[in-house]
Amino acid sequence: MRNNKIFLNQKDMPRRWYNLAADLPSPMQPALGPDGNPLKPEMLAKVFPMNLIEQEISTKRWIDIPPEVLEILSIWRPAPLCRAFALEKYLKTPARIYYKDESLSPAGSHKPNTAVPQAWYNKKFGIKRLATETGAGQWGSALAFACNMIGLKCKVYMVRISFDQKPMRKTMMQVWGAECVSSPSRDTQAGRDILKKYPHTPGSLGIAISEAVEDTVSDKTGHTRYALGSVLNHVLLHQTVIGLEAKKQLKLAGEKKPDVVIGCVGGGSNFAGIAFPFVRDKIHGEKIEIIPVEPTACPTLTKGPFAYDFGDIAGLTPLLAMFTLGHSFVPEPIHAGGLRYHGMAPLVSQAAVEGLITPRAYDQVKCYQSAMLWAKTEGTICAPETSHAIACAIDEAKKAKEEGKKKVILFCYSGHGLMDLAGYQKFLSGHLTPYKLPKHKIEESLCMLKHFPRAKRLKSGRW
Repeated sequence: MRNNKIFLNQKDMPRRWYNLAADLPSPMQPALGPDGNPLKPEMLAKVFPMNLIEQEISTKRWIDIPPEVLEILSIWRPAPLCRAFALEKYLKTPARIYYKDESLSPAGSHKPNTAVPQAWYNKKFGIKRLATETGAGQWGSALAFACNMIGLKCKVYMVRISFDQKPMRKTMMQVWGAECVSSPSRDTQAGRDILKKYPHTPGSLGIAISEAVEDTVSDKTGHTRYALGSVLNHVLLHQTVIGLEAKKQLKLAGEKKPDVVIGCVGGGSNFAGIAFPFVRDKIHGEKIEIIPVEPTACPTLTKGPFAYDFGDIAGLTPLLAMFTLGHSFVPEPIHAGGLRYHGMAPLVSQAAVEGLITPRAYDQVKCYQSAMLWAKTEGTICAPETSHAIACAIDEAKKAKEEGKKKVILFCYSGHGLMDLAGYQKFLSGHLTPYKLPKHKIEESLCMLKHFPRAKRLKSGRW
């Protein structure tokens, strides 16, 4: 019997997170406050605990993982690295396809990798309640799980279209003791303003973030803080356990290195998790193609400019230097709800500016076709977000066949799709169509960026 899974012993779990900010050839530009000046750490104190703010601004290469966090992560980590033998056989490719299976966490995705440490650091700081947003519900259910394990209250503002499409995600959150409401809601001023202007809006992550941040800063007791599932440096830092484990497992499989590393990308967390340890290798001379894959309905990296913009629709967050479609942008209600975000993580954005990563965009029909092929060959039903990475892995495997090269392809299987079957049902009934965001819609949502400071495209020119 072929060994299609490579396991690590729990004693081999990463004991430190990797921080790409320490190795970027050109530094990220600072976050800016309302006055256009660089943000001071204490200005974030009403939103995040200081121990996470310290991680956010850190340029240390390695940051220790607390033993208490490791103990909870060990419920499902280390996650297996799997070989997609059946897909390889179907494609008749000489490529070897590996995937890091993040679907085995209690919440069914990679999101608990950061939910657990965020909840733990908040509890250590004396916080009693967390507020957050969620798109497809994966982050919301992950934070609900983490708060339940660590002993915090939790409120989740879930993007309306996903709230309606994926009701069982809400149930998961409730099982773990969290409160989940549809966003925009009537619980916040930001939500009420949006509903008054756009009563039938499908919602967006930018709107939900505004609501969660408002919820946080309006708590007069000071016991609430905000938790974010993607985008920020400390979130991406926590996810690097994925790639750090994968590096060890590839060696156990007899592979020197991957030729291609792939992850779907919305805000950047699972992509950073699988990719950043290999971006470090690329910076130090390895030849690796690293591909973030986004939907054509929300083409932040492939169509958006690199600019300063808010992370939310109400402008409550700092201005971040990132690829963006404009903070007022509301994506089409595609089923890959976790990829419907207007901006991109500043660390991922700077890696793109440097040329260290090569973004792609795929439409939802191509992705569901790839998900169906995956289910028929490898047997599992992937999340709609994950299907973007699978689609790219299939393309790369076909390319290897055309070139006659025995490439090693690695991608992040970021979550299962057992809560996302409505999307599969629509695909199977022929109700999904390819959607490419029109140029005029991008231009409309970008017009307000002219009032913000300009972001400089700093790059070394090595790639």
